[in-house]
Amino acid sequence: MRDVKVVCRELDCGDPVSESRGPLVEDGRGGVTLYRCSGDESSIRQCDIIRGGPGFCNGGYYHHVTCSESVRLVDGAGLCSGRVEVKSNQSWASVCEADFDRQDAEVVCGELGCGAPAALQGGLYGEGEGQTWDKEFQCKGKESLLLDCDTSDRENNTCLPGNAVGLTCSEPDDVRLVGGGSRCAGGVERYDQGEWRTVGAGDWNLRDVAVVVCRQLGCGSSVSVLPGKITRGFGVSCSGSESVLRECSRIYDLYSGLTVICSDLLVQPDISLTDSMGGVSRGHQGPEVFRGYSFTITCSTQPQYPGGSFLLTFTGSNRTQTQPAVNHSAAFLFPAADDSHQGNYSCVYDNYVFSHNFSSESELLSLTITASPLPAFIIRHVVVLLILLTAITTSYLYYKPTRRQKRVNRVSSMDLYVNAMEMVSLSSRAEAGPGEERAAQGTE
Repeated sequence: MRDVKVVCRELDCGDPVSESRGPLVEDGRGGVTLYRCSGDESSIRQCDIIRGGPGFCNGGYYHHVTCSESVRLVDGAGLCSGRVEVKSNQSWASVCEADFDRQDAEVVCGELGCGAPAALQGGLYGEGEGQTWDKEFQCKGKESLLLDCDTSDRENNTCLPGNAVGLTCSEPDDVRLVGGGSRCAGGVERYDQGEWRTVGAGDWNLRDVAVVVCRQLGCGSSVSVLPGKITRGFGVSCSGSESVLRECSRIYDLYSGLTVICSDLLVQPDISLTDSMGGVSRGHQGPEVFRGYSFTITCSTQPQYPGGSFLLTFTGSNRTQTQPAVNHSAAFLFPAADDSHQGNYSCVYDNYVFSHNFSSESELLSLTITASPLPAFIIRHVVVLLILLTAITTSYLYYKPTRRQKRVNRVSSMDLYVNAMEMVSLSSRAEAGPGEERAAQGTE
């Protein structure tokens, strides 16, 4: 595509949209083989070339180029970013920010073969030296070309300095990794001429191609790359510095496909907080747990690969806990919250796949410990009373005892209640401080 960019620039035809191979050279014309253009040349003659005799052309094919004749992005970091310029009367004009909105940007990004708009801002890529487009675009977002959109006269016929609109489109989703159980692992394929085709590379170039693929997919760095079977797709040759695969040189000879493993193989795990006693509330700074209540932190991940383990880290200290992943999750129970539990928690998922160790960390969970609105011993008394009432009611509903049995049952129920209350009282005094112990005695 860098070669194509030079061709489009030399012909004054805007930015490159696509390239494809044409039919075999059969008319006797001499062919030219290009050796890597940098993309900054003003003419294709400035690239390194080899001139051949009649019919000589690497791969035996012509190269077909499509340029966007009416719009281009100038002074950007790649093929999908730059200052928006529109061709008007055989010259290029900058577009004022006030005359251009996101729907207009969607049309431009689509016309240039890029992904959805990512940034739209005046002065983002400098000011143009030529004229300014004097119409306001009114695209609906579905047009295939910018000049197919409706336009209207600008209300204010001036465009202040610094308002030439700059546009950054996301890179197209034209590369994917398949068969590896993750979007960041598998065989390399590229969408080409209406279908997904296998991408191959020479043994000497596998690592550079893998670096570019992982970079384009946002999957971190390349960890492993292996050659596959001979493919009938197409080969590529990369230097390793390209931002996307379509900037690499394209080779039509048969090469082995390649399997790429990127460092961000595992998806980001989730972290959540639950409780069984109603001791969790939502505060302004995040979840809050009442002092003395139990709570559980659960780590989970999507079912990519079996096995693995979860490491729960706590930034408030050096404490960590590790559990194996069961059904892709792990639960960490804390029986009674106290001030030492306040801080930030995160889940780290570790797994050994494709002969390498991989890990992925969740977002931080910020936990605050607060005083309970009711003392814990009161809650325990209420719970015990509810349990006793339920048991007594059940016994009277399902049994018809004699008068003597009724008397025995009443005595047994009273003994059960007294014993339960004594156990709760002892538990409360053992766990509470001096003030809470006196309160517990008063309750008794």
